[in-house]
Amino acid sequence: MANNNNNLPVRSYVPEYLKLLPTVFSVKSAFAGAFSDMQILDGITHTDKAFTVKTSDTPVVIGTYDKTANTGGFGDGTGNSRFGKMTEIKYADSSAEYDHEWAIHEGLDRHTVNTDLSSAVLDRLNLQAQAQVRDLNKRNGTFLSANAGHSEVLVDYTDANIIKLFNTLSKYYIDNEVDVAVRAYVAPDLYNALVDLASNTTAKNSSVSIDDNGVVRYKGFAIEETSSKYFAESDLAYFAPAQIAIPFVGIETTRTMEAIDFDGIMIQGAGKDGRFILDDNKAAVVKVTAPQG
Repeated sequence: MANNNNNLPVRSYVPEYLKLLPTVFSVKSAFAGAFSDMQILDGITHTDKAFTVKTSDTPVVIGTYDKTANTGGFGDGTGNSRFGKMTEIKYADSSAEYDHEWAIHEGLDRHTVNTDLSSAVLDRLNLQAQAQVRDLNKRNGTFLSANAGHSEVLVDYTDANIIKLFNTLSKYYIDNEVDVAVRAYVAPDLYNALVDLASNTTAKNSSVSIDDNGVVRYKGFAIEETSSKYFAESDLAYFAPAQIAIPFVGIETTRTMEAIDFDGIMIQGAGKDGRFILDDNKAAVVKVTAPQG
């Protein structure tokens, strides 16, 4: 039989990993505010698609009420509407696709592990979740970079150019009528330059602390220092409103089973992950890059 394992036990750890992964993500994720809570799917059956959302690309048409003769059923206008041409509204299914696969394959030998096997399995799953979140952080940064609807180049870290950058982005968000709070996720070099700006003074009610190396807000943007390793190459900052994108992970299996080649157990797992953002929301994501060349 295909499911015969010679009476050796196989234990599924999918429920444990399903709870553990989003918990770790909520604590250790970079760009956390830009992404909603992680969506977890277990026992996934689709090879590419995680879920679908309803979207409509029908433009809004603002017409005028027609009061002329022979319209709206009056006179010769039978069958015509004084409200103008009617626009039909349709929704389409937009798929959220997986874009990355992951796997776990580790072994615990009873003769060498030097601790309780059950506790060791949980320790390893916890460490795997942390490693996966660090990998997700990098992929989420690359996703924000690739889906940014606008980009700016920071010429250098001088006060004048930093102020110019934030003024430009403030105008960009106002002109695009983004009426929700926007957070700036900035790499350490830019973050430190913001702290050191000469214009940040108590006379202007600035909330900068040199002692704590902290800056909370600048030019209307909430500021969050983020590790350089999570940004795409040459990127220095991402600006985005809260929960503008959806991260998701599909868990196909997480299990332990008796090993054949050594006296112990194997930890195995496999799954996929991806991210989704509406095309309309990409205009609210901005990336800042360093000069090229």
